[in-house]
Amino acid sequence: MDLLIVTGALAFLMIAAYRGYSVILCAPLAAMGAVLLTSPAALAPVFSDVFMDRMVGFAKLYLPVFMLGAVFGKLIELSGFSRTIVQSVLRRIGAERAILAIVLVCALLTYGGVSLFVVVFAVYPFAAEMFRQGNIPKRLMPGAIALGAFTFTMTALPGTPQIQNIIPTSFFDTTTWAAPWLGLIGAAMTLTGGLAYLEWRRMRAARAGEGYGTELLNEPAPPAGEQGHHPLIALLPLLVVGVSNFAFTRLIPGWYPVGTEIVLPGLSEPVVARTEQLLAIWAVMAALISGIVVILLFAWRNVVSKLAEGSRDAVSGALLASMNTAAEYGFGGVIAALPGFLVVASALKAIPDPLVGEAVAVTALAGITGSASGGMSIALAAMADTFIASAQAAGIPMEVLHRVAAMASGGMDTLPHNGAVITLLAVTGLSHRQSYGDIFAITLIATAAVFGVIGVHYMTGIV
Repeated sequence: MDLLIVTGALAFLMIAAYRGYSVILCAPLAAMGAVLLTSPAALAPVFSDVFMDRMVGFAKLYLPVFMLGAVFGKLIELSGFSRTIVQSVLRRIGAERAILAIVLVCALLTYGGVSLFVVVFAVYPFAAEMFRQGNIPKRLMPGAIALGAFTFTMTALPGTPQIQNIIPTSFFDTTTWAAPWLGLIGAAMTLTGGLAYLEWRRMRAARAGEGYGTELLNEPAPPAGEQGHHPLIALLPLLVVGVSNFAFTRLIPGWYPVGTEIVLPGLSEPVVARTEQLLAIWAVMAALISGIVVILLFAWRNVVSKLAEGSRDAVSGALLASMNTAAEYGFGGVIAALPGFLVVASALKAIPDPLVGEAVAVTALAGITGSASGGMSIALAAMADTFIASAQAAGIPMEVLHRVAAMASGGMDTLPHNGAVITLLAVTGLSHRQSYGDIFAITLIATAAVFGVIGVHYMTGIV
């Protein structure tokens, strides 16, 4: 019965998300429903001291990252830099290699710190034009965008400022640059496998005489002309974010050695700098601020008239995204405290290999919740201590645990109820029936790459 209660709570949250209900509303309902069926007397204390503590704790750590990332992405869009980057890459690669071009553009933007939701809107008009010129079926476009934006640049490439690469840092005391070689190997596996699959699908459609398609929905107008920016100037903010993230990761420990106390006259006691736990978050925040400053310096005239409205939109989106994930984090904290989850955790802990166990737990919960960050947060909040103890006993570095968790979160998260998948299909005017099969194939490739990386580490010891 306990297991059914936990399973029912997870199923309720998944179905609610799939049907478009707010996770912020449904996560506490699902969690408290499970508590009510398990131990009714615990309902109010668990809500206040478990669910809300977890939810607020997540927001305390990660809301600034969501906020700065959203503002950075919005400014990239408003400045016209994203359009310049897209046009430049597509012009150089050509219509005959439209799939490769779209994957590379999406990868460049997401690795540079642009939110994947912003990438979808920014890239779609150009992707449609390229696919039309190359006579490539439009139904393959979501798979190409998903490969470039939802997989290796989100979780595998070392230093990526996406939230899925930041969350593990607070559990394993690592940085966003954890396990760089394994990250590069995993990215290569995902990219080559995904491109090979999409090219096979393109050739198969060509042999069948299938073209771009007719009677399609939400077809964009032809892209406007150049915005007047040089491509190198447009790329500069992305490069600044990457370089600054790397630099601040190394500089901050010197500024705030472990145990540093900050004394202010209005505080009753000093503030102790938790550098080990917060290094990655501070570094990414500083890097995003640097990127924002660069955009404002080089594109102030383009941005200033839209800055107020654009910043409001960015902040609204960041609040919604962060609170969705925070609600799932609170939900995970409650579920992890219930007896039914102990059955699930025991089964996962029974997997003898710590890396395989972590990968299975993270990707399974990411799939159930339809959220990479939400599923990883639930898994690590409930089982990080177990993963750490098992890894230490096996002599596995924490950096490897970080990279495996991040990559696994970007595997099965893209099930049909995933918010990014629903947004991608809505923007491109395609249905699950038309295009989800290709997105799911990319999901399987990304998931397989996680276990490929685990195998490489065990065979070679590479970190």
